Amino acid sequence: MIKAIIFDFGNVICSVDRTPFFNTLAGFSDKPITEIKSIIQGSDSLRYNSTLLADCESGRISSEEFYRKIKKILNLSMTKEQFIKAHTSIFTLIRTTQDLIRKLKPNYKLAILSNCDKWVLQHNIQRLEIFDLLDAVSASFQVKEMKPGTKLFLDAMKKLKARPEECIYIDDIKEFAEIANSIGMHGIHYTSHKKLISSLRKLNVKI
Repeated sequence: MIKAIIFDFGNVICSVDRTPFFNTLAGFSDKPITEIKSIIQGSDSLRYNSTLLADCESGRISSEEFYRKIKKILNLSMTKEQFIKAHTSIFTLIRTTQDLIRKLKPNYKLAILSNCDKWVLQHNIQRLEIFDLLDAVSASFQVKEMKPGTKLFLDAMKKLKARPEECIYIDDIKEFAEIANSIGMHGIHYTSHKKLISSLRKLNVKI
């Protein structure tokens, strides 16, 4: 019997586009956008094989260290506040998912499980209209491991006081949904709202 439904944040609850973030940084730096992207998130095709974003989201460095390192490397002429605004302005709410969460709340425990840093948690996740409907949030920077590691999944189940077979996990990345399956949860690969509803109904979820 399903007791808990766990949502990924990026591209499930909110769509993600980092292009405006990189464009904003370019306006405060003398480096081209392609190099800025490579410095922040890494690229095999460019000379930087950076892990800065992953280091931040996995808690190996703090969000403040993330900002300071990028500011130094890019010689940015922007304040921390300007950086936070740009860094957290990459999300657009997917209203169909938000509406779904409201419909599910009367019958299920709900949670968000996300690869994210402190500022995304504070400025995006915690400011969602449906945040008060959540029973738990599992953030990678807090558990010190990103998906596809299993610590986030175990953290969410512990907070929800639910067994794997009682949990559904929804993610836009197929590999991560399969990780949920591998530990006994019901993983759903999110590709569209219509298909998500169909998958939930196959698991006898009340909507």
